[in-house]
Amino acid sequence: MIKFFLMVNKQGQTRLSKYFEHVEIHKRTSLEADVIKSCLSRTKDECSFVEYKDFKLVYRQYAALFIVIGVDEAENELAVYELVHNFVEVLDKYFSRVSELDIMFNLDKVHIILDEMILNGRIVETNKSRILAPLLVLDKMSES
Repeated sequence: MIKFFLMVNKQGQTRLSKYFEHVEIHKRTSLEADVIKSCLSRTKDECSFVEYKDFKLVYRQYAALFIVIGVDEAENELAVYELVHNFVEVLDKYFSRVSELDIMFNLDKVHIILDEMILNGRIVETNKSRILAPLLVLDKMSES
């Protein structure tokens, strides 16, 4: 099961965070700081799976952004690794060459995309067209 989803830049600033289990606010900041520090300090030659406390971290870097997902022991790391790539492909398809600014200024749309892909910590959809369908409907409604 997926416990949390983080999107962080190289400076360690969180651009997106989504938790699928209840974590108190003051614990979130320390958790994010520890997770970010452990992933950003790794080299590109090292594995993208990290053991951290009672869960595993799966992370992937795209340009200046890191996407970090915390999962429990039962979750398949390779499936989550591919989920990260699929998520970035969906963002690229919607924003046409997604950037950090796109994420910052369209956070609501990024959350909609993430909610279409992950529900209650489980991967529910990977088809790009199905993921983007509700967002495209919202865009059409806002245009008219």
